[in-house]
Amino acid sequence: MTSPRTPRPLDHLVLPVEDLETTRARHTALGFTVAADARHPFGTENACVFFADGTYLEPLAVASREDCEQAALEGNVFVARDQAHRFRMGDTGFSALVVGSSDADGDHARFQELGMSAGDLLGFSRPMTFPDGSEQTASFKLAFAADLRTPDFFGFAVERINVPAADRSALTAHANGVAGISEVFLSEPNPTDFQYFIQEFCDNREVDANSFGMTIELDGAAVTVLNRAGLEAFLGLVDTSRERGLLGRALAFKVHDMVALAELFQENGVTAREVGSRLIVDKAPGQGAIYCFEEIR
Repeated sequence: MTSPRTPRPLDHLVLPVEDLETTRARHTALGFTVAADARHPFGTENACVFFADGTYLEPLAVASREDCEQAALEGNVFVARDQAHRFRMGDTGFSALVVGSSDADGDHARFQELGMSAGDLLGFSRPMTFPDGSEQTASFKLAFAADLRTPDFFGFAVERINVPAADRSALTAHANGVAGISEVFLSEPNPTDFQYFIQEFCDNREVDANSFGMTIELDGAAVTVLNRAGLEAFLGLVDTSRERGLLGRALAFKVHDMVALAELFQENGVTAREVGSRLIVDKAPGQGAIYCFEEIR
């Protein structure tokens, strides 16, 4: 039966890091072009990696611990969840899945109605620096979603308000040939326990479930929740922990030329392993998720 919903677009992924210098060096070695550092008005900072498909990575660091602590005390969910993730999981990780929104106020109301709101709506503005050196102010609204059974992972819908159009072609051209994100991998011993949460967050009721987990499609990408067998089969990862709850595990990137990618990794001293048709790079300082690279078909 066809779903009456319209799946949300993947917007970006939040990847806590210890510092931006380390993450910039790591992502440059992986062949990514990294944007200029940018600071939020509540004490965090990022150095984003943008893709031609409109998605991006947000490596997130703490610029001012005092500002972050004050923002969290004032109810800033973004900062409070980041602090909680770092406390439990360390300063390098994968903490949030972000979808695009045209109505963050409506999303916030819907999340409240569904019992999955993570807290107050967040609105803020900050300057943006573009490749040509120009700077403009952009505004954002964030509506947060979370499940109390999952303290280490959350989601939010982001609406951009008066964000100036800009030519990002210089930032979306990557030496590794990555064109975008095809899949996001989470884990949980019993994935369907979180089926409702993922369905409602993605706004898609259709689910592809199998013995390794389940997949729910976004617009242009997919969210897959793997069990232990799935982690081993898809990522070559053996997990013997007894932890419950969703965890951010890996990202799959779309690549034009896998041979050229393997050569680049070899030249830059990046260790990769093969699992099926994918090249997989394990987590490292400055890289809080497993990175999977697969050829565009």
